[in-house]
Amino acid sequence: MPFFSRRQFVHALSGAAALTAVPRSGQAADYPSRPIRLVIPYGAGGSGDQIGRPWVDRMSSLLGPTFVEYIGGAGGAIGTATVAREEPDGYSLLLGNGSTQVIIPLTSANPGYSVGDFRAIYRLINSALVFAVHPAVPAVELRELVAHAKANPGKLSYGTPGIATGNHLVGESFKQQAGALDIVHVPYRGIAQATNDLVSGQISLIIAVMSVQLQQLAQAGKIRLLAVTTERRLSGAPEIPTAVESGMPDLRYEGWFGLFAPKDTDDAVIDRIAQATHLAMADRALQASYRAQGMEPDSDSSPDKFQRIVDATTANLAPVIKSIGLSNL
Repeated sequence: MPFFSRRQFVHALSGAAALTAVPRSGQAADYPSRPIRLVIPYGAGGSGDQIGRPWVDRMSSLLGPTFVEYIGGAGGAIGTATVAREEPDGYSLLLGNGSTQVIIPLTSANPGYSVGDFRAIYRLINSALVFAVHPAVPAVELRELVAHAKANPGKLSYGTPGIATGNHLVGESFKQQAGALDIVHVPYRGIAQATNDLVSGQISLIIAVMSVQLQQLAQAGKIRLLAVTTERRLSGAPEIPTAVESGMPDLRYEGWFGLFAPKDTDDAVIDRIAQATHLAMADRALQASYRAQGMEPDSDSSPDKFQRIVDATTANLAPVIKSIGLSNL
């Protein structure tokens, strides 16, 4: 059972009152009057499931009956395009991320939707990418990795979950910002095999989403974690410096998952979902469950704040995508 402090309980009561006070007009007059569908554009059991299902579970008491539908395929594009074509009535929502909302529209010639086809509602979590090296690489910080790469052009390699992923774009941005480093990109079909090859010394470096597994490998001395790409150090791994601290002020990237609705969804519906989500994200148990997976819960998001994050991600990644020739593949 979720634990709320007295302050959180009072806040929840006031928030619940605010939910009922939201102006209701047009399509929002009786919202919600039937179950809400959250589309996760991937298969069951992945990180999308671990993020989306806890939200769905809490909406039953805060908003109304809510259920998950998995529509996977094409790296998330099929499920995302499906929601883009739905009626903008608040009953079909998307659990989107930087890949589905930014990278795919910028790199695919015909993904079935565009960046502007959605309204941001609420960011649920953000996650850091981390630079992890094999212990044989003589670097304990990002500056030393740059120096080592410059002294050994073409001899280092970095692994990612694939071409045109956020990991890949961060890797290429790192190379550009460090002075056109000659480090070979090795794309994998997932980060698990890349991690195995890093541990065995087949590759020098991976750029991966921070996870408990990586922390455990680092504690066992099998890999070394050099820097994270978030603006601030992670609460769950405060010993790891940021890339900004390591002398690369423009190397910032946060992976995120959040809620989206079709672009013409009524303001009152968007606000109602956002306010209910704000209450859910105040739950300490929910926050702890996300942090246990290496994610940072966002308990202070909003439609405007989240849209600014989406816009910033687009602005940061678009030049990198263009510079390495990934536009409209």
